[in-house]
Amino acid sequence: MSTGFFDGIDKVVYEGPDSTNPLAFRHYNPDEIVMGKRMEDHLRFAVAWWHSFAWEGGDPFGGPTFVRPWHPQDGMDRARLKADVAFEMFDLLGAPFFCWHDADIRPEQGSFADNLATLNEITDYIGGKMATSETRLLWGTANMFSHRRWMGGAATNPDPDVFAFAAATVKGCMDATHKLGGANYVLWGGREGYETLLNTDMGRELDHMGRFLSMVVDYKHKIGFQGTILVEPKPQEPSKHQYDFDAATCIGFLRKYGLEGEVRLNLEQGHAILAGHSFEHEIAVAAAEGMLGSIDMNRNDYQSGWDTDQFPNNTPEVALAYCHILKSGGFTTGGTNFDAKLRRQSLDAQDLVAAHVGGMDICARGLKAAAAMIEDGGLDAALAERYAGWDTPEAQAMLNSDLGAISDRVLAKSINPEPRSGRQEMLENYVNRFV
Repeated sequence: MSTGFFDGIDKVVYEGPDSTNPLAFRHYNPDEIVMGKRMEDHLRFAVAWWHSFAWEGGDPFGGPTFVRPWHPQDGMDRARLKADVAFEMFDLLGAPFFCWHDADIRPEQGSFADNLATLNEITDYIGGKMATSETRLLWGTANMFSHRRWMGGAATNPDPDVFAFAAATVKGCMDATHKLGGANYVLWGGREGYETLLNTDMGRELDHMGRFLSMVVDYKHKIGFQGTILVEPKPQEPSKHQYDFDAATCIGFLRKYGLEGEVRLNLEQGHAILAGHSFEHEIAVAAAEGMLGSIDMNRNDYQSGWDTDQFPNNTPEVALAYCHILKSGGFTTGGTNFDAKLRRQSLDAQDLVAAHVGGMDICARGLKAAAAMIEDGGLDAALAERYAGWDTPEAQAMLNSDLGAISDRVLAKSINPEPRSGRQEMLENYVNRFV
């Protein structure tokens, strides 16, 4: 039986680039073959339960603006209604995946035992919904940042009882993710950092976070979870400084604690911007180290200094991101999760569907542009030309030499190089041919 929330909205279909229907795909054709693979299998779209269904439209200066039939989210009847609405939208969009935090899908009960009971109850219900749907679980995670108990962190909290509560919470969420056949499990350290060093033992907190993550990996193997463990970098907000600042910081952390072979990264466009990077930079860093796992696709408002979580609408940015993803071999267990929310003035069910339609279309356009650039080979040719000198036997031998021998060679050959153009503008113009 329909909930009625999406009454009057038909299933979204591909109508092609000439369509003017705001609730039709113009570029996302799931069955279109791109570089030998279906577009749906490249992109692996996921809907974020928290922003699409749990968020009520509030901001730091005003209360909720969305009035949904499942608000307030304070009981299991409303949690089940929220799940019913979610799967109706998954079916409308043809979304292959969804993602959740525990606090998105079950009401907060206060005690761990009651939270676990309602989590198990609602994930049983979601499992029943999945049995009649084609939508699967991309990943689950634990919300360890909203409740006041997490104000000093979770794994990094100075109170060992909070660490224990966090460990138990993650175990429950991993069990639920495993039960639902999740492809990944994510740890997002929403408050794993500090407000001031005056009351922070950074070395101890980092060691505790490393030990916590090692326990997660051990538990994954204990229960036979075949998915990937992911961590998500975020530089600041809400903490002044967070230990998972960016991709490079997380990679260094994983290597310090011997986890580089067990854990990969879930990268978000908005977090990359907060760290002072581009999204393509973060993806390229993770890909170069073999640690790219999945992405949260959204965008920030470039006039704002915080994480606005808007739906993507910039084709060149998206194309460059997917260019690096495709070059790294594409997603395996990961995918493209829309960690994006409506603007608080966008009140209607139609707005929620249209936002995802637009985001999926932008990603499809970006993917096709990225594939076209790779197949054309212009960027690869430019890179090969720029670094061609390093392909000579003499240059390679220099890397195995020492400073004294290199200095002798420079003197003997009177080496005095002149700089060569990096041709940035020409390459930017090249990219614009495809987007």
